[in-house]
Amino acid sequence: MKFDELVSKVRETAQKVDASNMGFLAVQINITGKDSGVFYVEVKDGKINVEPYDYHDRNCAITISSADFVKLANGKLDPVLAFTTGKLKVDGDIGKALEFSKLLK
Repeated sequence: MKFDELVSKVRETAQKVDASNMGFLAVQINITGKDSGVFYVEVKDGKINVEPYDYHDRNCAITISSADFVKLANGKLDPVLAFTTGKLKVDGDIGKALEFSKLLK
């Protein structure tokens, strides 16, 4: 999946999520591999924003390949397993990374 398609898919998914009871969350996603890129997901005031930019004041940054991110988003890759096997790396608050993984479901 190309990077732009991936960001669009995440935006579509984010529109379906009820974030009204969530606190602030800012996660930068670093996609590695052939279709690499950077985007962020921000939950603020009950709304989810997805933008293809760096987010410098983030809770955490997740680094993952495009293929593994798609598996993660589709529920075919457990986030804890991905982390322990090195397919997913977290820089920052791991608890916020887990909170983000719940948004994907």
